[in-house]
Amino acid sequence: MVEQGNLPNSAKPLANPIAVLREEFDDWAVLFNPDTAEAVCLDPVGVAVWKRLDGQRTLEQIARDLEDDFSEVPATAAQDLRAFVADLARDGFIGYEVTGAA
Repeated sequence: MVEQGNLPNSAKPLANPIAVLREEFDDWAVLFNPDTAEAVCLDPVGVAVWKRLDGQRTLEQIARDLEDDFSEVPATAAQDLRAFVADLARDGFIGYEVTGAA
């Protein structure tokens, strides 16, 4: 299990290529992992995060992108992002590219 405190700043989350994102008309989506039969609902921020899980961006870069793209980002956004990504990793939706020490 990936603990949110164990994610190095250099971690580059990478979406599981088998996971399926189904976007709905109201900017929400359902994310499905056919390997595990896990499914999660994503709000518009979750969808924006998912689309950035390309193995190229660090968590810090994704957090900055969210601050640029959304208004009224809470002060806990970086911590919330780390927890969300840790949950996705735990459920098999993502892996990590790690390029250096924390």
